[in-house]
Amino acid sequence: MNRITTQKEITYSISELAEELDISTRAIRFYEEKGLITPERTKGNHRIYDRRDRARLKLILRGKRLGYSLDEIAEMIGMGNFDTDEEQQLKKAYSYGRRKLKEIESRMEELEILKQELLRVQEKILNRLKQLNLKPPR
Repeated sequence: MNRITTQKEITYSISELAEELDISTRAIRFYEEKGLITPERTKGNHRIYDRRDRARLKLILRGKRLGYSLDEIAEMIGMGNFDTDEEQQLKKAYSYGRRKLKEIESRMEELEILKQELLRVQEKILNRLKQLNLKPPR
């Protein structure tokens, strides 16, 4: 990785972050357009990302993987309100997490009902095949 190094800290190019995080450069630019990250610019207008941008991108990707909307992610990482302190961020993240868990539990219940229905249908089909002296497909 060809990281751009300054006297103060390590910085990253957009392509380095995209490769490291396994996302497209377009996705990174999209998160920037949404205000979720704010990279510096060189005199040649190239984006330069610091460790904070990298950490935010990791949080964004984790939030997306967990099913949060970008608005929810922005609130949890404190982008919606710059006056948000850590306690508020933690409480917001906890609240969203509880809501997401309830959604998952509800979906799991629905899937279990669907599974039971499919098992009943399969049993009926097997019984009918036996009545017709037919072998079930493999």
